[in-house]
Amino acid sequence: MRILPVLAVALVLGGTAPALAQSLKELPFDKQLTLAKVGDVDAQFEVGLAYETGTGVNVDEAEAARWFRQAALQGNVEAQYHLARLVARGAKGLKQDLPTAVKLYQDAASKGHPQAMNALGQAYQQGKGVEADLAKAAEWYGKAADLKLADAENNLGMLYLEGKGVTRDLARAFKLFESAAAQNDAWGLNNLGGMYEMGWGTAADRARALDLYRRSLAAGNDKAQQNIARLEAKSAEPAAKPGQATN
Repeated sequence: MRILPVLAVALVLGGTAPALAQSLKELPFDKQLTLAKVGDVDAQFEVGLAYETGTGVNVDEAEAARWFRQAALQGNVEAQYHLARLVARGAKGLKQDLPTAVKLYQDAASKGHPQAMNALGQAYQQGKGVEADLAKAAEWYGKAADLKLADAENNLGMLYLEGKGVTRDLARAFKLFESAAAQNDAWGLNNLGGMYEMGWGTAADRARALDLYRRSLAAGNDKAQQNIARLEAKSAEPAAKPGQATN
């Protein structure tokens, strides 16, 4: 049997794999733009996103909308959603057009885009670009919540909490906030804290509420500080003596 030289073995074991090709997102903006100009739909979206966020190029929302529109016409649902957001708020260089934004959201939502479903729910809830309809708002929030979108879970939870567009259901609201909080969503944590503080849909638990408010603040929700301050103040109050009236 022939013995393979040690040096050859070392070379075989020491060989390096060929470098992987760059993904589209990793390409410099100028190369993305070149691909976008020849009709690459994914590149068109990335160029639009670059103009929207100022990544590798100066922010230009009108130019972002132009590229999102081209990608949307080729069936890119994410581009459709981003275009709808720009049109809905009348981004710089664009005329606000709420009905068109709603149509874009509706089309993207019908294709399973959860953020578009949530945006459509907000449009129906606020009556922006479409006649207000809380039942339809709840329906679209529900579709997005089924896909575990935390924003939609919070929005639908508030409707159940207040009994708007749906029958008031504190247990259902609690479960929705709990699901959003499990994703470390700042508002989900805050809203779940409120449920524990008030004893809505669950047993009241101020310590648990305070912990959730603090986690909400840590997750970026500055509004939670007001809840923290209120509960900490209550915790510092002296306990009432037997027979003593409390507020």
